[in-house]
Amino acid sequence: MNTEASSAAAPPASSAAAATTIAAIHEDVLRAHVLTRLDGPALASAACASSQLRSLSSERDLWANMCRSTWPSTSSPLVSRVISTFPDGPRSFFSDSYSLLAAAAASPPVAPGPGPSRLISAVDIRYRGDLIFSRAVETDADSGWFQCSPFRIDVLDPKDAVRTAIRFPDAEQAGRELGEGLRLSWVLIDPAGRRAMDLSSQAPVSVQRHWLTGELHARFATVVEAAAGGERGTATEAVQCGVVVTCGGWAGAAAASEEEEGKDGGGGMQVREVGLQVEDGDGMHLSGRDSLEVLGRAFGGRRRGRREREEGERRRRYEEFERRKRERKERKLRTEGTLDFLFVGFGVLAFALFWLLVLCR
Repeated sequence: MNTEASSAAAPPASSAAAATTIAAIHEDVLRAHVLTRLDGPALASAACASSQLRSLSSERDLWANMCRSTWPSTSSPLVSRVISTFPDGPRSFFSDSYSLLAAAAASPPVAPGPGPSRLISAVDIRYRGDLIFSRAVETDADSGWFQCSPFRIDVLDPKDAVRTAIRFPDAEQAGRELGEGLRLSWVLIDPAGRRAMDLSSQAPVSVQRHWLTGELHARFATVVEAAAGGERGTATEAVQCGVVVTCGGWAGAAAASEEEEGKDGGGGMQVREVGLQVEDGDGMHLSGRDSLEVLGRAFGGRRRGRREREEGERRRRYEEFERRKRERKERKLRTEGTLDFLFVGFGVLAFALFWLLVLCR
């Protein structure tokens, strides 16, 4: 009797399961309290769970907020207008910018085409998770001066340093702390092609102190391999897209005087330069025309999902690039030394033969 009563009181298993499905939750609750708490990869995964979540996860406002929280510089009207022109709006932009460029071995060859005539850089720098620098700049890449000069994009004028609240007692500790806590994203956008990519290694691949000024140069790099026409073992086999962030302003830095430290409650670290350059395996900076060709292929290259281990992979590729560069430099020096020895030997021999002929007359 008690068993029958218990059975009657308990709802059927199918009814309980039906009451707990995602479809039972109101869309406004899902949108406001669930989907807005997800990061980009989790939001993309949620879209595959059901047709309801796929519909909700495709809303442009949701992905626009995701872009702004991931890259605050995209809230700039300059970038926002371009993002709206992407095939799927902010979602397409997030997919392009969040995924990483694949290594050459995993990418099919991309036919070279005309480089972008206009570039937009959306740059954000964080320290220990706190935003310390955010800026978007537009670059006219179609001028003859830009294409013939060494490629360089600066998002900060050297005279327009950005002061932060970060303080270090000396440059040595600053170097250690920045190497561990500094993070940078450099999203490069091709407005005409409606393409975007992040050229930064996220974490610094090296932090070096300038011997004279005491400033620190934090380098972020992405190695783009297998350039068109690049032969194995040559300087054009791989190129490096490098971002250098110059920081200074702590005690003991020669560039920061006591008067400067007194301004704005001074003494905090300053971000003084943020620039992007492209160099080949010999350490030579590529021209604007050659760099645009490299970037054009990178825009069309294959991407892969971002994972924690990718930071280590980018550092490994950077170290391999630097090792090959050193080996080429050493080979070049050995070759030049051998040629110098041969030329000197030939000159001595010619001189000896000349005097031998003179004395024999």
